Amino acid sequence: MIKEELKEIFLQAHAGPFLFVGSGFSRRYLGLEDWGGLLSKFCDGLRPFEYYLSKANGQVPMVATLMSADFNEYWWSSEAYEASRTKNKGKIKDQTSALRVEICEYLKSASVGKYKDSEYSEELNLISQLNVDGIITTNWDRLLEELFPDYKVYIGQQELLFSNPQSIGEIYKIHGCSSRSKSLVLTDEDYIDFNDRNAYLAAKLITIFVEHPIIFIGYSVSDQNIASLLLSIAKCIGERAAEQLKNNLIFVQRLKEGEKEGLSETFLTIDGVRIPIIVVKSETFSSVYEAIHETKRKIPARVLRYCKEQLYEIVKTQSPEEKICVVDIDQVENKDDIEFVVGVGVVKERAEQDQEEVGQYGYQGIKSIDLFTDLLRNNGGFDAKRIIEYTIPSIGKGSSYIPVYKYLSEAGIASQADYERSGYDLSKWLNRKDDAFHTKTHARSFVKNHKESTAQEIVDSCTPENAAIFLSFLKPDKFDASVVRQFLDEHIDKFDYKVCSGSSYFRKLSCYYDQTVYGW
Repeated sequence: MIKEELKEIFLQAHAGPFLFVGSGFSRRYLGLEDWGGLLSKFCDGLRPFEYYLSKANGQVPMVATLMSADFNEYWWSSEAYEASRTKNKGKIKDQTSALRVEICEYLKSASVGKYKDSEYSEELNLISQLNVDGIITTNWDRLLEELFPDYKVYIGQQELLFSNPQSIGEIYKIHGCSSRSKSLVLTDEDYIDFNDRNAYLAAKLITIFVEHPIIFIGYSVSDQNIASLLLSIAKCIGERAAEQLKNNLIFVQRLKEGEKEGLSETFLTIDGVRIPIIVVKSETFSSVYEAIHETKRKIPARVLRYCKEQLYEIVKTQSPEEKICVVDIDQVENKDDIEFVVGVGVVKERAEQDQEEVGQYGYQGIKSIDLFTDLLRNNGGFDAKRIIEYTIPSIGKGSSYIPVYKYLSEAGIASQADYERSGYDLSKWLNRKDDAFHTKTHARSFVKNHKESTAQEIVDSCTPENAAIFLSFLKPDKFDASVVRQFLDEHIDKFDYKVCSGSSYFRKLSCYYDQTVYGW
């Protein structure tokens, strides 16, 4: 069985899996065209695509070079692009710029928020829950950023080469991204420049390839881009040492007619160098994603990246002054929130141990998920005063995000004055400003894509994880409590850290709901 065989490989690996994602991924999940099909969409008003293909001797990068000159002339004069000229003329720096801009505009409209339209939406929901160590891609669209909103993105080969990636919780878009038109590796000249730097890129990625299982999705085994990179890596480590890559290079392929589902070991021979690979053939990729999901790290990749970034800063500085402390995972939004974290996750375990203390008051076994479920379904039947006096102070030791206002309301406390007279000490969980419930690192994306959206529009157009992130940015006057409650109720399983690496977003949003509905 594919799932069990892959789980065994992942469990024996030194580190968690990396995804290496190609254009087939976007064709499968978004219905986007292959590279030739994409370019042919922009031949209206130009010569036929086949003309450029024949003149370029079938080399698609050269097709882009030849097309760009003609497209530049057409773009500046055509009524079809009048609105785009007004919007984007400042980005036009050479004769390839117009084609780059329009490709980016098309990919944004064809990919952002469209994943739910895919016939493979169940697979995409599973992908969005994966806690993979990182992702490398040659794709230009932004589907991966939607599926992995916490991952730090490096755009282009140069940005990756001259930065300090941590190899955890990151996306490397080595061929550029539609969010930055100049970054696209599009023309023949772009590829020449990219290939000139390939050895440097291989050196940057070599540790990842040796230590991590690399799962290739959306690529043919014979893909020239992959072959070139693997050859560069093999040359870096030496042909004999290439055996270290055994079980690390896994190509996921869709079944062709007459083929049987299964996993097989073989070799990829490139310029005489034999590189061991594993080929997985399956009609559905769910078994691959399930194998990754069931062998994931317990701590979210984003938190591990923040730890590594902060440790790097401590080592780099001559006089480190960072303190050692313990931080609640829900409060960690970037490396500056970690003075240096030791034992992330231990706090949660300690909080669970403290349930025994609650037991002496008759509430043994109550956990935070029970309070969240009761908040959304009102089915716990709890004594509000006992929850306030015993449960929240106990389980709240390990979390800053616990629903409180509902139980205060049920106990007859409906204002700040009532609370102050009550003698309760719940200040850790009360009177937060609206921005305490969202993650600052996603503010720009919210303003760009959802500032004018309603709560329902966000739910309908985003992955559950992204919806939880963006709903928390809505001001109280746009915060549709009924929509938010239904959304959270439908995804109550994602409140568990063991199930969803983005569980903190659902917990924070629930507390925002609690404060909005029951607060003063």
